[in-house]
Amino acid sequence: MRMPRLHVALVAAALALTMSAVLPLAAENREQHVGAIRGRLDIRRLARPAERRPEVAEPGSAGPRDMSDLRRGVVYLETAPRGAFEERDTGRAVMDQRDETFVPHVLAITVGTTVDFPNSDKTFHNVFSYSRAQRFDLGRYAVGRSKSVRFDRPGVVRVFCDIHSHMNAFILVFSHRFFDLTEPDGRFRLENVPAGSYMVVGWYEGDARTSRAVTVTPGGVVDLELVVQ
Repeated sequence: MRMPRLHVALVAAALALTMSAVLPLAAENREQHVGAIRGRLDIRRLARPAERRPEVAEPGSAGPRDMSDLRRGVVYLETAPRGAFEERDTGRAVMDQRDETFVPHVLAITVGTTVDFPNSDKTFHNVFSYSRAQRFDLGRYAVGRSKSVRFDRPGVVRVFCDIHSHMNAFILVFSHRFFDLTEPDGRFRLENVPAGSYMVVGWYEGDARTSRAVTVTPGGVVDLELVVQ
């Protein structure tokens, strides 16, 4: 039996009012059970970039390279909270090839993300990796072109160019969202971490890393300093 249109409208209005009251309560309840981890990753010894070899047409060696991007690390939870694996934010990211450098030098993404590798230089480039987490070779391509790779396994992927041996970069692929690429001064912040005990890892340039155990309380903020020698 069909309900009168007025009755249907009243039911819909009642449901809308109920949801408008429930959603803020759900958000407030969730906020009461999470905290944050903030601090600094102190890198005591910076990695030195590989020396750039001059091209045949160049009169001499290239000038000094910008080191600011080499000061960034990644801080993450070694083991993610239960349910975090269902909250992946997949999408797209970009690692440019500019001034014979991969930009950024370090990229942190979640599983399922597609990374675009545009060539913004005047010379040909190639992007490849022999890493266990993701093996690929995009071949050589010219300025203005872009190729992409979808990363479906967690791990550390080191990226190179077979034309320019000094070009290298890192892509860290996570199966959860609790990670942060540090600022050049080492600052980081992990938001909306469910209350509990975790191992926080500080990563920098390959295998160099440090870790600390922390306990996150509801509504609390943990201040942490990690040191990489």
